[in-house]
Amino acid sequence: MRTMNHLFTICALSSVLAACGKKVDNKDKDKPATPGSAAVGSATPEPAKVAGVDTAAKVIRIGALNDESGPAKQIGVVFANGKRLLVKAIEAGTVKALPEGWKLQLVEKDHGYNPQQSVQLYKEIKDNVLLLTTSFGTPTTMPLLEDLKRDEMLAFPASLSSLMAKNENTPPLGPSYEVEAMRAMDWVVEAAGAADKVKAGIISQRDDYGEDGTAGWKKGAEHHKVKLVSEQTIKPTDQDFTAVVKALKDAGATHVLLTVLPSAVPGILGTAAKMQYAPVWIGNTPSWVDVFFAKLPPPLVANYHWVTGLTYWGEDVPGMKEFLAVWEAHGKEMGEPDYYILASYVQGLVQAEVLKRAIEANELTRAGVIKALHTIQKWDAGGLVQPIDLTKVPYVTGTRTRILKPDMAKKSWTKVADWAEPKAMAK
Repeated sequence: MRTMNHLFTICALSSVLAACGKKVDNKDKDKPATPGSAAVGSATPEPAKVAGVDTAAKVIRIGALNDESGPAKQIGVVFANGKRLLVKAIEAGTVKALPEGWKLQLVEKDHGYNPQQSVQLYKEIKDNVLLLTTSFGTPTTMPLLEDLKRDEMLAFPASLSSLMAKNENTPPLGPSYEVEAMRAMDWVVEAAGAADKVKAGIISQRDDYGEDGTAGWKKGAEHHKVKLVSEQTIKPTDQDFTAVVKALKDAGATHVLLTVLPSAVPGILGTAAKMQYAPVWIGNTPSWVDVFFAKLPPPLVANYHWVTGLTYWGEDVPGMKEFLAVWEAHGKEMGEPDYYILASYVQGLVQAEVLKRAIEANELTRAGVIKALHTIQKWDAGGLVQPIDLTKVPYVTGTRTRILKPDMAKKSWTKVADWAEPKAMAK
């Protein structure tokens, strides 16, 4: 078996993944946020009447609660770089997303995927920023909800949990993990030829992300009358997957959903290969990072598929050419390309559009920004994202996803199932 010949690469992958994106050199990023301590922009603004806004200098300070040191750092570092890229491009005038003369300054903190640390760091920066451009992770955003509502603070989550769309202060920008999982089950049944040919399994993370994917997988299974033969859970920090993989194999699971972080994927696939267990794997959006193209042996991901509603790097869609030009001009020193840079950048574009509308309405306050957010309708970042509607809560941020398979030679993707809504959602 060819996979077995490549298993030695898995042992070294954890250290490789830790370097899959480069942090921007920002000595002030972990200091208490004060005017002028932002990652981009050197002017020291005068005290502003509105938190995070210096109208005279035309500077808006935006906060970021990142994970650049915790179990999700493989995503967290590159996601943080997406916002840094946009801020640099606006500063340079390459991207004209704000009214003339206006700039953004980042106030960044690293919570390490720790919910308690997220709460503490939010308290440190909340009085110095207008909004949170990133609140990374579901378990680290959920504890902030009451504070965000009290402070009228928008926090754009690096999360596709369906819980985010239910809260006014946390607008997501893509289909939820639940929607992804339901769509994955549609494809599984279609690809297998019949529901009775599928024995479904799942490995999910023990948090809100995992619960969301599990809920969708079960709804899809119920709709298609598919038997769910094994449910396994892991912690984000787990490194030994022998027990969960053995349980799936013993149960005879033929199709397994991976609602896990990318830090777990190589170990899961490698353990399965050692056991000569080769089901069809389907991963939710956060299960993949583009460094896998270069670092995972192709036989290891031969059965891996990806369900996502996000645009991948270099995809043939409107706006991609312009984005890649921005990357060439301002982002190449950040490391290798990764679709999470693109996803974060696009999320930043909708924020810039909201801020632009608030400025033009002369309502650049937290309440004014929320008001402007609710004017976003059928917005698609020039084609880089599915049209979204943020006019009312629960937010409608997409219900269509597709199934992709990695093309390791081209470092890109092959579509195996087209865009569609889950059949379990049909009325």
